Amino acid sequence: MTSQKIYLIRHGQTDFNLRGIVQGSGVDASLNEKGRLQAQSFFDFYRSVPFNRIYVSKLKRSRESVASFIDLGIPFEEHAELNEISWGNREGQKITPEEDAYYHWILKQWQEGKTSIPIEGGDSPDAVAIRQRPFVDLLRTRKHQDNTILICMHGRAMRILLCQLLNYPLGSMDMFEHQNLGLYLLQFNGDQFTVDLYNNTDHFTQLSPTQEVKILSPEK
Repeated sequence: MTSQKIYLIRHGQTDFNLRGIVQGSGVDASLNEKGRLQAQSFFDFYRSVPFNRIYVSKLKRSRESVASFIDLGIPFEEHAELNEISWGNREGQKITPEEDAYYHWILKQWQEGKTSIPIEGGDSPDAVAIRQRPFVDLLRTRKHQDNTILICMHGRAMRILLCQLLNYPLGSMDMFEHQNLGLYLLQFNGDQFTVDLYNNTDHFTQLSPTQEVKILSPEK
């Protein structure tokens, strides 16, 4: 039986990423110049992959990151289930030392398995996982229809989705590192999902060292 290949990426860089501003489902930012370079590098590296379908979130930074593939005429769908977590009252705000301390406190709660706790005014990981389940079901039902798919979404939401696909508890989600336009390549055999590539950035080898600087802060 042929396994389905799933190319799962995070969107390219935005000015909010660059400036250390909290960016979740409530901030609909476009890619900046570096983000567009990242998207072009990914396209140049993987343009020959025979994608049957592309899935993006409802946020424009997701669709912009794979626009060159869409322009080839590959069918695509927007799904709100792929939107980023809501960071609540902190969305659009500069990260202060106080905000950073709260962020690391909430991460600690989640890492301890308390994933029903929401960020103030925003989502909990449990809520995001529930929102994603119809999309997970869709992937499973379309396995025989689409041999190779491309999904572009967002950092924290991607961690949660990977936990669901790979049967990890949500408290383990921080094991799935990511950066802008980093790739997870998964295979689905109809029963289980496995990972072949983990946060891979081989497609950035053509960028100059200045262009290749990584944004290490998690989702913001």
